Amino acid sequence: MSHTPHELADEFPHAVDILHELKCDNGHFQTLSEQYHHTNREIHRIESGVDAASDVRMEDLKKRRLSLLDQIGEMITATSG
Repeated sequence: MSHTPHELADEFPHAVDILHELKCDNGHFQTLSEQYHHTNREIHRIESGVDAASDVRMEDLKKRRLSLLDQIGEMITATSG
């Protein structure tokens, strides 16, 4: 498969070191990160035509991805600040 867009390092390029730190030291972040990657890859597979999904399913997945990004962003802010 080609490069999957919206990876966390792409979304938070200024915080790559913090992402690594959180992934190593924070169990809750690890869970959020895994959920994000799973959701993001599912969206990418649908957008690439590998998997099929209804518009409602796609919208739900994108909302979930945004929610996870918000939570991850909050953790990055709390760690860096």
